[in-house]
Amino acid sequence: MRSVLLTILLCCSITLEAGAAELPSSNEAAVKAAIASGRPSVVDFGARSCIPCKRMAPILEQLNRELKGKANVVFVDVWKDGSFANKYRIQMIPTQLFFDAKGREVKRHMGFMDKSGLLKELRAAGMR
Repeated sequence: MRSVLLTILLCCSITLEAGAAELPSSNEAAVKAAIASGRPSVVDFGARSCIPCKRMAPILEQLNRELKGKANVVFVDVWKDGSFANKYRIQMIPTQLFFDAKGREVKRHMGFMDKSGLLKELRAAGMR
């Protein structure tokens, strides 16, 4: 499993452009806190060096600002915490996991997802 993840990561390697908006990478405790917060959450598993992840970074940053108090938007860099990604059975990046207000995973999406898609899934998870 780990070798598959590393192969995928190596295939999408590219340097992140300076100045691009991005969320800080969250650790396991921060993700668990977001999921347990009583608000719908999206956890994006990706890497700073992955092309689709780079495209999603400013979208996630924008949603994080816009949805304060309504939903949680969290990013996990699998390069920094691969063992945590393995706990969630992440097989490719980016992968978004959507959780409802009770902390249950309600949707899993692999690949790039635009802002409208993220908002649609957060609403389906109970965001108001």
